[in-house]
Amino acid sequence: MRVLHTSDWHLGRTLYGRKRYEEFEAFLAWLAETIQQQGIDTLLVAGDVFDTSAPSNRAQQLYYRFLCQVAASSCRHVVIIAGNHDSPSFLNAPRELLKALDVHVIGSRCEDPRDEILVLADAQGTPALIVCAVPYLRDRDIRVAEAGESVEDKERKLIAGIRTHYATVAALAEGKREELGVDIPIVAMGHLFTAGGQTLDGDGVRELYVGSLAHVTAGIFPTSLDYLALGHLHVPQRVSGSDTIRYSGSPLPMGFGEAKQQKSVCRVTFDRDAGDSRAAAVQLIDVPVFQKLERVTGDWDGIARCLRELSASGSADESAIWLEVIYAGEAVIGDLRERLEAAISGTRMEILRIKNNRIIDRVLGQIHAEETLDDLNVDDVFERCLAAHEVPEDQRPELLAAYRETVSSLTEDDVQAQ
Repeated sequence: MRVLHTSDWHLGRTLYGRKRYEEFEAFLAWLAETIQQQGIDTLLVAGDVFDTSAPSNRAQQLYYRFLCQVAASSCRHVVIIAGNHDSPSFLNAPRELLKALDVHVIGSRCEDPRDEILVLADAQGTPALIVCAVPYLRDRDIRVAEAGESVEDKERKLIAGIRTHYATVAALAEGKREELGVDIPIVAMGHLFTAGGQTLDGDGVRELYVGSLAHVTAGIFPTSLDYLALGHLHVPQRVSGSDTIRYSGSPLPMGFGEAKQQKSVCRVTFDRDAGDSRAAAVQLIDVPVFQKLERVTGDWDGIARCLRELSASGSADESAIWLEVIYAGEAVIGDLRERLEAAISGTRMEILRIKNNRIIDRVLGQIHAEETLDDLNVDDVFERCLAAHEVPEDQRPELLAAYRETVSSLTEDDVQAQ
């Protein structure tokens, strides 16, 4: 039995306003081809299929076309669980129809835990794998709130709820294996945050519960599991050094902080002919780069030099490189954007974000010791900018009015987009 573990597709996600459908389409085409080439029997998608609970028509189209393509391939089963970004009801809506394609969807915790236990058969119809398809467990699924409870009480209840749920489904899976009378592997899925898990700046990974509660340890998972396929963290990684408890990571970089990260999916093989038919052999399969991202940081001379090197390294048939530029020089450059646009003119580079740390430092430097940025509203920050740049007092009211009009316009656009 060959299993492919992936997660955190985030179909429909944008990057600083830029739509990424071509990247998602290229990834799904590559994934379908990889499934065929690798002879994959079962595909596991460990949550966050979509980036929002109300995905666009284009994102839905990519999802359903991919499922139809995989259903027509050598892959016999697809198991999908919801993540914290997904709408349980949206994912569950076509589940009965998708069952006809051997696509199993678990959008939320089932009232009967037995419904999260799937027995998957091989090409001969013989049971070959048991999957405990545990979706993202929401707070209300695993904890009863009580008046007056402390943060520690909430954390203890959350951890206990997660532990109990996994113990329950694992015990049911073991019972099902005994009932079948065949010694087949048990694989579990989950979408959660493990203690010590690695994240990166700007990767979009959210805390799942209040604050940083319920960063679970590997010790809460039953030892009867032969492999645990996790989602939520975007960096591919093992949990507590275990080869069989893994995050596959997101297949595309979710932000510029992941620009240099090698993305991958996990191929997990269970060999009946080996000495231990339940031993998992894990191999990472690298995901190609479908859109090149680069983060450029430094003073002006360093940034200009890096832009020249990037321009010289590209070939004519390559797609445009998306850039994030972080200016960290000492000198104040008022025309930074104009300089950057001139530097990339005629190249296949496009700047999606400019962060001027020098300006930020000057503004934040105006904040009193007892203040934080959260204590200031958008008008306060703009007024601090005016003061930091020593804009004459008589010019400030007109500039502030224009700024407020711009902010109001942006807010209205966001509401309409939603």
